[in-house]
Amino acid sequence: MISSLSARDALEGLALGDAFGERWFPLFRPAKVAFAEIRARRVPGELAWHWTDDTAMALSVYRVLTAYGAVHQEDLALAFGVTYRADAYRGYGYGMHELLPKLADEPASWRTETRELFGGEGSLGNGAAMRVAPLGAWFCADLDEVAEQAAFSAEVTHAHPEGVAGAVAVALAAAFAARGRDGDAPEGAELLAEVAGRTPAGEVREGLHRAAGVPAGTEPWRAADLLGNGQRIRAADTVPFALWSAAHHLGSLTDALWTTAEGLGDVDTTCAVTGGVVAARTGLAGVPEQWLARREALPSWVDES
Repeated sequence: MISSLSARDALEGLALGDAFGERWFPLFRPAKVAFAEIRARRVPGELAWHWTDDTAMALSVYRVLTAYGAVHQEDLALAFGVTYRADAYRGYGYGMHELLPKLADEPASWRTETRELFGGEGSLGNGAAMRVAPLGAWFCADLDEVAEQAAFSAEVTHAHPEGVAGAVAVALAAAFAARGRDGDAPEGAELLAEVAGRTPAGEVREGLHRAAGVPAGTEPWRAADLLGNGQRIRAADTVPFALWSAAHHLGSLTDALWTTAEGLGDVDTTCAVTGGVVAARTGLAGVPEQWLARREALPSWVDES
């Protein structure tokens, strides 16, 4: 089935984008050096590219989908909590350090604990968006179900409407990308407009409308300046640029990741979003062997599920 194959490919692309994007953080090279190397398309020299919390949480989403065929929120909460407890040093954000240990012990507590984050407003961050591309590919045959299931997956950790909207937008983009494997599907500005039209009203949706108006030939750093590069760690500051990059590079995962990386900012997350969406269509086709040899592999259970 196209949906299960695309979901598996989206997970691979997400993890590759996450690990690739992580190489460009100041921990590894200053911003000016990173920008120059990205512009020159110089492959990061580190022998091992490790993924972060973006992939760790995407794996939990994928595990629940393969087990149940849909999002079961308490099972997802438990998966998030157990995964965090086993490996808490993947770069989780402040809110998840607060929330996830509680979910490992009491998964049903997500219904109250998630809403208490950030002074009772809930998280409007990009965490629900960064992990959701495989889900969008999984349900690609039904866009209404894509949006519903993406919202279910987001609510476990992100109670703020903008955090949910970011997940819905990325899942929809991945669904459209997956549909492109079998026939015509929107690309570029048309894709962004379609996604915006199905995304809940708010800042994420407004950002997607702006992204649809940014021409394909715009320099990536300029597009990031206009749309946000995730530096504020908010869905509305992350999703529009990542999807702009994906929408204009649906035929090449490698080109999409270079383009997204040029925006810098929260580059592992923007590249995870872009990578997951584009790979829902392309898989890992065309990705250099050097990249595949250096990326951290997914757990063995993924191939067994």
